[in-house]
Amino acid sequence: MGLRLWRAAAASLMLALVPAVFASDIAYFQQLLLAAEARGLAQHPAWHALLHYRQNLAGSGVTSEADDPAFFAAPDGKTNPAAELAATLRIFFSTEQAGDQQPPQCRFIARYHWLKEQLGFDSSRLPEQSCLRFDEWYAALNPQGLTLVFPVSYLNNPASMFGHTLLRVDARNQTGQTRLLAYAVNYAALVGNDNGVAFAIKGLIGSYPGQFSVLPYYLKVREYNDIDNRDIWEYELNFTADETHRLLMHLWELRGIRFDYFFFDENCSYHLLSLFDVARPGLQLANRFVWWAIPPDTVRAVVAEQGMVKNVVYRPAASTRMLARLDGMSGDHRQLALDIADSVVPATDQALAGLPADERAAVIELSDEYLRYEVSARKRTQGDVAALMQQLLVARSAIDVEYSPVRPDVPDVRPDQGHRTRRVYLGAGTTDHQAYQELAIRPAYHDLLDADGGYQRGAEIQFFDLTLRFNDHSDTLRLEDFTPVGIVSLTPRNRFTKSVSWAVAGHVTRSRLAPGVEPLIFRLDGGAGISVETTRRALWYGLFASSLDVSGHLDKDFALGAGPNLGVLWTHTARLKTQLSARALRYALGDTHTRAEAEIRQNVSFSESAALRYGMVRHREFDHYWTESQIAWQMYF
Repeated sequence: MGLRLWRAAAASLMLALVPAVFASDIAYFQQLLLAAEARGLAQHPAWHALLHYRQNLAGSGVTSEADDPAFFAAPDGKTNPAAELAATLRIFFSTEQAGDQQPPQCRFIARYHWLKEQLGFDSSRLPEQSCLRFDEWYAALNPQGLTLVFPVSYLNNPASMFGHTLLRVDARNQTGQTRLLAYAVNYAALVGNDNGVAFAIKGLIGSYPGQFSVLPYYLKVREYNDIDNRDIWEYELNFTADETHRLLMHLWELRGIRFDYFFFDENCSYHLLSLFDVARPGLQLANRFVWWAIPPDTVRAVVAEQGMVKNVVYRPAASTRMLARLDGMSGDHRQLALDIADSVVPATDQALAGLPADERAAVIELSDEYLRYEVSARKRTQGDVAALMQQLLVARSAIDVEYSPVRPDVPDVRPDQGHRTRRVYLGAGTTDHQAYQELAIRPAYHDLLDADGGYQRGAEIQFFDLTLRFNDHSDTLRLEDFTPVGIVSLTPRNRFTKSVSWAVAGHVTRSRLAPGVEPLIFRLDGGAGISVETTRRALWYGLFASSLDVSGHLDKDFALGAGPNLGVLWTHTARLKTQLSARALRYALGDTHTRAEAEIRQNVSFSESAALRYGMVRHREFDHYWTESQIAWQMYF
C-alpha cells in the first residue's frame, strides 16, 4: 500500500475513533501507522504467520485460513494484511473489553508484542495494559519447552487413519514420570455425533469447524495409547524460551477461533505447523503443504529442520505392552493367564500354585495386564474386574519375585524415517502376450507390500490412486484404474486381542466382458475375516469378500457377488516382502458370472524413496482367462 493510501486509511480510521484513541494520542497512532508502512510490516512473514495468511493459488493477494470474524480487527482483514495491521494498531489504544472481557492488547497479545518489538512503542503514549487472565493461564502451563506428539495411524477412525499430531507443553522441572501431568495443545474438528462416512465426506469439503484446545496430556494418552491402542512417538523440540513464549501467546489468541477443518490439508498437523511458523518467523513449514498435509509428512518436515528436534521418546500402546509380555511364554501359560482373567479358573488354582515362583509371577502379571487392556479398550468396566484384580494383586504380593515391567523394544524405524507417502509407479508388462507400459500415481499413503518401517504391518491406506496404461498392440493410452479410497486392516488375531480384519475399496476400473471388450465400470469391494501370524514373518489372512459392479455395459446394469479372499504376506527382511493371494467371487445377482484372481507379487525396497516391484496374476472373468505379468520401479516422495 502506498503512502497516500496509508494516509487515507489513517484518516478514515480517525473518523471511526470513538473516544478510545481520541483520549490517547491520535498523532502517535498516525506516526506508528506511517512507520509500519515504511518498514513494510504488513508484508512481513511474521505478520502473515500471525494472521495465517496464505498466498492465493489463483491470482495475486493472500487470504487468511482463519474463518472466524472475531479473529480480525478490520472488516476486510481476512484478505487485506495492511488494513488488518492498521485496525490492529488502532484498537491497541483502546481499553474497552470485548465479550471475552479482555482489552485488545490482551486479546491479540502476540500481535501486540510483535508490533511493539518492531515499532518500539512509547509506553507513555501507548500504555501497556495488564493481562491478568493470560498471566494466570500462562503460569498454570508453567512452560519450559514443547514436544511434538505423534500417535500412529488408527484405521477404525477416519479422522486418525493417517495418524494424528498434537503438541505437549512441557513444564519446568518436568521428569519422565511427571510428563503425563503436562498440558497438550490439540487441533481437531468439532464433529458432534458424526463418524464414518458422514465424517469423511464433511471433512473433505470443510463442513466442520476446527478449533484449538488445551487439556491435560494424560487424557490424550489415555485416548490414544490405551483406548485406541496406538503407539505414541514424542519429539522434543529445540525451541528457545522466547519462541515458546511467542507460540503460547499466539495460542491464547486462537482460543475459540474457528477454522474450516479439511481432512487433507487444513487438519491437525497442518495447523500445528502454523504455530511453529509463529514461534520461529521465517520457518514457513505450513507453506510447504499446499494440497495435503499427512501427519507423518509433517513430522518428517519438522525433523528435517536442522537442530529442531533434540530427543525422541517411544510410548508403546497397552496392546503393544501386552503382546511383548506374551513373547517367550508357553502356550499353556498363556492359556492359564487367560482362564484366570476370564474367571474360568480361580487365582488360587492348583495349576498355578504348582508352577515355579518366577513362572507363577509371570502368569499373574499377564492376567493383570490383560484385564487392564480390556478395561482401557472399553471391553469391560472397572467394576467388572475390580474384585479379580484385587485377588491378583494379593496373589502376586505373596510371591517373592521382584516385579519387572516388560518394556517392548523400540521399533528400528520411526514414523519420520519410513518411506515417503506419495508414490509414482513406472511399470512395464504383458497381458495376453501384448506388451504395455503403465504410469501410476498414488498421493497417499501405504500398501501391504511397501516396506513396513515406520508404518503398521498389515495396514493399507490408498487415496486417489490413478493408473494409466499404454498398450503397444493397439497404440492407445487409457485410464486403467482410479481408486478414490482403498483401506485394508489385517490385524493379527490371538486369544487376547481377538481382532477382526477387514477391507473396503471403491474403484473405477476395467472389466473384461469379452476379449477386446474392457469398459470402465464402478466397483465397490469389501470384506471381513481374520488374520493370524504363524511366525513373526508370515501373516495369513482369510476374508469373506463381497463386490458390487455397476455399469451400463452390463446386461442388467449391475452384478453383486461374494466369495473367499485368502492370502499370506511374508516379510523376509525389512526390505523384501512377498504376497500370495487368491480370490474367487461368484456374482449371483444381476449379471451372473465368476471373477477370480490368483497372484504372486514381490517388493524390494532400496531406500525410503525407491523400490522395485514385480509379479504375475492369473485372471478369470465372464469365463475368459488371461495371465498378466509386470515389473515396475516405484519412487516415493
